[in-house]
Amino acid sequence: MYPRTSLPSLSTLALLLLPFLFCSCGRKDAAPASAADRLPDTLRAVTLYGPTSYFIYKGEPMGYDYTLVDSLARQKGMVLDLKVARSLSAAVEMLDSGKVDLIAYEVPITEHYRQYVLPCGPENITTQVLVQPKVSKQPAVKDVTELVGKEVYVEKDSKYLRRLRNLNDELGGGIIIREVDADSLITEDLIEMVSDGKIPLTVVDSDIARLNSTYYPDLDVEVPVSFEQRSSWAVAPGKEWLADSIDTWFAGESSQSTNAELLKQLFEQSKFAPSVSFDFSKGYISKYDNIFKQYAPRVGWDWRLMAAQAFQESRFNPNAKSWVGARGLMQIMPRTARGYSTSVAKLNNPEVSVKVATKLISDLDRYLLKYVPNDKERIKFVIAAYNVGIAHVYDAIALAQKYGYDPQVWDGNVAQAILMKMNPKYYNDPVVKYGYCRGTETVEYVKNISNFYEQARREISA
Repeated sequence: MYPRTSLPSLSTLALLLLPFLFCSCGRKDAAPASAADRLPDTLRAVTLYGPTSYFIYKGEPMGYDYTLVDSLARQKGMVLDLKVARSLSAAVEMLDSGKVDLIAYEVPITEHYRQYVLPCGPENITTQVLVQPKVSKQPAVKDVTELVGKEVYVEKDSKYLRRLRNLNDELGGGIIIREVDADSLITEDLIEMVSDGKIPLTVVDSDIARLNSTYYPDLDVEVPVSFEQRSSWAVAPGKEWLADSIDTWFAGESSQSTNAELLKQLFEQSKFAPSVSFDFSKGYISKYDNIFKQYAPRVGWDWRLMAAQAFQESRFNPNAKSWVGARGLMQIMPRTARGYSTSVAKLNNPEVSVKVATKLISDLDRYLLKYVPNDKERIKFVIAAYNVGIAHVYDAIALAQKYGYDPQVWDGNVAQAILMKMNPKYYNDPVVKYGYCRGTETVEYVKNISNFYEQARREISA
């Protein structure tokens, strides 16, 4: 899926990505060449929703584990039958009962889990790490012994709390541990609060920390506070032939190339979008104003609103390309372009980009009409759906209705519900069909476009 002209060695990747390194589990009893012939026609796999493993974004399935297991099935000519479990224990039960062949998710490699599963495929090595602001590009705390006298915020009843308590005992006391109710604030909230200066420190797993550092470049996530934890995919005991086939596939050049690109995309490529002030004094918004004026009326929008969205999407750069592959002035996903019979190669053409965006906005508005009948209010829902995909907006409407928010109002209601979809308690709720989404991004997106538009209305004539 992600071709490369050359593949870095595993030792090079280890130096670049420690303590977050994926490699083949391997076994001494390597699979014979004929093992691949024994693979099933349909690969029944299970994974879990999450910010790294599997998520839906703009209608497209993504994530480290999803992309790899999908590549495995495609390259081996298997049909992928992917199920999503609510918890790791539920996934293990599905494997034990024979409902699935493979857990495509990080199962800890421990004595406990070895009773139930056989590790295989990509191995993930993580630690718990300290999340702290960079001070003059250097971490304020360089070693766990320096945590004495410091406040550290962690989720209540979490593994992070247990580790901090043990560390505190090891150091003879002195760490000021602040427990946070996980119903109101989760790991990603705490990371954002460190970035915003609202709390001084938190502790999270290194993979989650590295992912979030691509959104918050002002954070340092290099100081470990625990020993390494190994985890990997897993099959049922007794299916060594399947585990060996997966290991052999993962060790191949194509799979390693895909793996390297995934690591770069998820854990290295910046997703930080700095806030940029805009000068309205010149009397126009952009050199594409005439295009917005031509197409915005087709969806009943003020052209200045469409310009606001273009600014948020690409800063008016027709050659922009996002970390997920969205392209052009209006950041159209390739699959979306093809769905509207548009060549991906033409997405850098500003008018083509706006034309496709107009079709998408029109469809999103039509889909949401029965949920949000008020025309003005529905615009915010459409903008949110444009950002993250309509599936997550449907889920947020359902959550809002269930938990006492107004499902027809965005600000403070459905906006709050889409934030809940970052919390496992809610993205595993029975009314939610599409799992995890990074709700903070969507809420900020709608707010930024609304603010830009309101200023444009004051400063730029229609």
